[in-house]
Amino acid sequence: MKVQLFRAIHILLLSAAGLVPAGAQERSAVFNSDKHAFRVATLLTGLENPWSMAFLPDGRMLVTERAGRMRLVGADFKLLPQPVLGLPEVTAQGQGGLFDVVLHPQYAQNGWVYWAYNAPGPGGWGTTLARGKLQGQRMTDVQVLFSMQPKTRSSQHFGGRIVFDKAGMLYLTLGDRGDKDRAQKLNDHAGSVIRLHDDGRVPADNPFARQPGAFPEKWTLGNRNMQGAALHPQTGELWTHEHGPQGGDELNVMRPGLNYGWPVITYGVNYGLGTRIGEGPSKPGMVQPLHVWVPSIAPSGMAFVSGTQFPNWQGDLLVGALRGQMLVRLSLDGEKVQREERLLQGRVGRIRDVRMGPDGFIYLLSDSADGALMRLEPARP
Repeated sequence: MKVQLFRAIHILLLSAAGLVPAGAQERSAVFNSDKHAFRVATLLTGLENPWSMAFLPDGRMLVTERAGRMRLVGADFKLLPQPVLGLPEVTAQGQGGLFDVVLHPQYAQNGWVYWAYNAPGPGGWGTTLARGKLQGQRMTDVQVLFSMQPKTRSSQHFGGRIVFDKAGMLYLTLGDRGDKDRAQKLNDHAGSVIRLHDDGRVPADNPFARQPGAFPEKWTLGNRNMQGAALHPQTGELWTHEHGPQGGDELNVMRPGLNYGWPVITYGVNYGLGTRIGEGPSKPGMVQPLHVWVPSIAPSGMAFVSGTQFPNWQGDLLVGALRGQMLVRLSLDGEKVQREERLLQGRVGRIRDVRMGPDGFIYLLSDSADGALMRLEPARP
């Protein structure tokens, strides 16, 4: 006991002096899952409602804060005190603010950084996509590539996840903005995935590009609020999850021109009333989800496991949960969920984002006024 106490005091003193990597104090607890024992290292705290992260080639990271700040984190996991300058105006209202940040697949050659955010415009505000080039601590050559229409003054359901596919096409998820009927309209961006070239041009082969009256950017319709999106490592298809109402969170594969049902079909019910929404859980011509959560876990962030650090989780899908304050691991057989395992319940807070790092470790962001950047590391024998 004396040795353990001495070691704990020693680590605390070294950490205060900056001689121990941040998070060293947090690596003692071991969590057991079906296939891996692991530890959670807290690398950084003091983030205000962090939303997303991206790994720069030089070992640094970009982290977005919902309040409208993009932050630089050094390769030593120290947070630079000043946010990145040069971003367009962000409207931080309710659930809205600064959302996803991703690098172009050819970032090493072109330097483009992409981000989604809530931007003001005629009628209110809405989810917007921009790109720029990071020079020092400033974003330069900023270009606004897309801005959802119509805009409203609602403060909820913005979507905001960005994914590039293997052909370099860009996908952006958009929520229904709290007005559920918008998700079924082809002349409304709300409640859909949109698909663009990396410079914002609309692909000629988008499913509604030649349909009169339809917005050509739309790739899907009938989605409620997708806050998780990831590309399947084998098939190259886009997977998303979305918040249901009271119950009925969904996991889906996004395919061009398909209708995912909201609000005509759902496994959820009206808040506080328990009454049915729409026509029930199914209808011909509308997509059934791969997996549903009833009651809701409020999913946010998603990543397929890759790399060598967690070989027994290879190909599994990790989903963060806000309401459940946990990390959900889904074991897959093709598009069938074989098993769901719930990890870290109540231990690390509301998980907003989940990413695979270039080092093969799993990185998490917790959503709070004092949010943290964490890393899952296998517990070695």
